[in-house]
Amino acid sequence: MNRVGEFEKVSFEQFRIAMDDAFHDIGYTEDELREIWEAIPLPVRATSGSAGYDFKSPIPFILQPGKTIKIPTGIRVKIEDGWWLGCLPRSGLGFKYRIQLNNTMGVIDSDYYYSDNEGHIFVKITNDSNEGKTVTVKQGDGFAQAIFIPYGITYSDDASTVRNGGMGSTDAKR
Repeated sequence: MNRVGEFEKVSFEQFRIAMDDAFHDIGYTEDELREIWEAIPLPVRATSGSAGYDFKSPIPFILQPGKTIKIPTGIRVKIEDGWWLGCLPRSGLGFKYRIQLNNTMGVIDSDYYYSDNEGHIFVKITNDSNEGKTVTVKQGDGFAQAIFIPYGITYSDDASTVRNGGMGSTDAKR
């Protein structure tokens, strides 16, 4: 088995900024945010045969059919060159409720770790239920999973720019 990455928490300051942006209407206090941040566990595999590392929700949420929520996970990941992290909804939530990531599959590049937002991983999900099912996720429930995946490059590849931004930042460099 290849050991190619390591999960860490983002700083409390980065988490606070992200939560204020995502949930400014709730108005979490500094003490509430610190308690939430301290309770965030690093992603782990459930069994020795699991490919996916389970991300736990830092907050409880209810997602009605057709609604979307962006969750700052409080997690970042250091990844070896030649690998990336693919993020997906937890299989059970996708199967039972049609929970889907808005970008279908999140791509966490190895250089995202060094971005201005500390490589903070966000999960934006939609309840795409066509059966009218409401999803309830408690704080600490698994709601997303991520898998380390190898990749290759072309012989003629000459990419040399360095990331300095968060999601979508590499598109501006072309």
